[in-house]
Amino acid sequence: MSQTTTSSRPVIPGSGTGAGKKVHLVSLGCPKNRIDSEVMVGQLQGESYELVDDPEQASIIVVNTCSFIQPATEESIETVLELAKLKASGSCEKLVVTGCMVQRYGASLEGELPEVDHFLGTGEYHRIADVLSRTDAPRSYVDVPMYIHDEMAPRVNSWSAASAYLKISEGCDHRCSFCIIPTLRGRLRSRTIPSLVTEAQRLADQGVKELNLVSQDSTAYGRDLRNGTGLGALLQALSEVNGVDWVRLHYAYPHGLPEGLLDQLANNPKVCRYLDIPLQHASGPMLKAMRRGVTRAGQERILERVREHVPNVTVRSTFIVGFPGETDADFDELYDFLGEQRFHHVGVFTYFPEDGTPGAELPNQVPDDVKLERQARLMDLQRKISGEHLAGMVDEIVPVLIERTSDESELLLEGRTQTQAPDVDGKVYLADVPADVQLGTIRPVRIVQAGDYDLVGHVIA
Repeated sequence: MSQTTTSSRPVIPGSGTGAGKKVHLVSLGCPKNRIDSEVMVGQLQGESYELVDDPEQASIIVVNTCSFIQPATEESIETVLELAKLKASGSCEKLVVTGCMVQRYGASLEGELPEVDHFLGTGEYHRIADVLSRTDAPRSYVDVPMYIHDEMAPRVNSWSAASAYLKISEGCDHRCSFCIIPTLRGRLRSRTIPSLVTEAQRLADQGVKELNLVSQDSTAYGRDLRNGTGLGALLQALSEVNGVDWVRLHYAYPHGLPEGLLDQLANNPKVCRYLDIPLQHASGPMLKAMRRGVTRAGQERILERVREHVPNVTVRSTFIVGFPGETDADFDELYDFLGEQRFHHVGVFTYFPEDGTPGAELPNQVPDDVKLERQARLMDLQRKISGEHLAGMVDEIVPVLIERTSDESELLLEGRTQTQAPDVDGKVYLADVPADVQLGTIRPVRIVQAGDYDLVGHVIA
């Protein structure tokens, strides 16, 4: 899990109660959590709080936590305790903890973390400005998650000048046996297309060229609205937003991929031919134990349908190794599946028995050393597959979104093709860049070199 700290930004004038108080906000975990943090930042700036990078300069510290798996919870606790030292020293007046860890453990955190002034669950992040302004605010706001922000919520994009995440829905109605997300995020609740288009246009007006659509289950988008709203119509509407050049979909649950989605992927030039479809395993017994509601053959039919409908589609998937009862034969089947399917991008996670999930109660837990060995074997296989995919791109000319100066060298720029999602996939490194190239633009690039995960290219003058 990654840690992201918001960058300093000027205070937005307003009649708020912040009176220039300095706030440091740390966002842990996934892009969906990051969006919640960006909404909190927007609210605070609208109330005249000043966001700062250095926690030692802040009178208020906010930590938006992750608790998806145990290591994320441990990172969240460590971060809170580290920042609580500033409160003990007197430089910080108030410490607020929000997000998934609060939702998961609720009021029990009040005794465990006496240093914290306020706790806000995943459905309460819109209360942040009110909590900070009131002297009589309750210590904890934790309830069944119902809230999802709309286009009226102020938000500060913190990802990059040219790329942003857009949360299309919240919550999940699936009950996979390994997953705590329904407990942390609640039932499915989708935003309307007009709401998303309005927010997308606001982002585009700020220079955003790429929208990355995220949710807990993007395939289910619109089902709860019961008015025919679905992914196909949403993708079409977002592609018509002035200034948006790329629309990318993440986290598409394999069940029930709508025809409208596949049509958009195949025919809309602004919709990236990229599908993030978490499959988790390939062995029948493991898929059944995980409560995925699909067999290996079913997954193969889904992937065949996608590839027939969308030629040259880039597919990303994620898998779990070491789920309770996973035998050598189960793992071998997963290994063979990855070799046959040749996904462009793969993430492999070792299973953690999360309290409150059915998987934690299953017998035959797999030893940690076996999990790590299986993870390494899968990633070694995927490294070779990825390198072969990328080698096939050498000498091609492809559009690249040029995002930033590289951390590797100030002489290099970094960008991404439509086949590379931010943060989780590889990059394109650009050298000898023409003087007229600007960050945040999409330019044609000739690929001249390929590694296992990254590409090297030259901008076409």
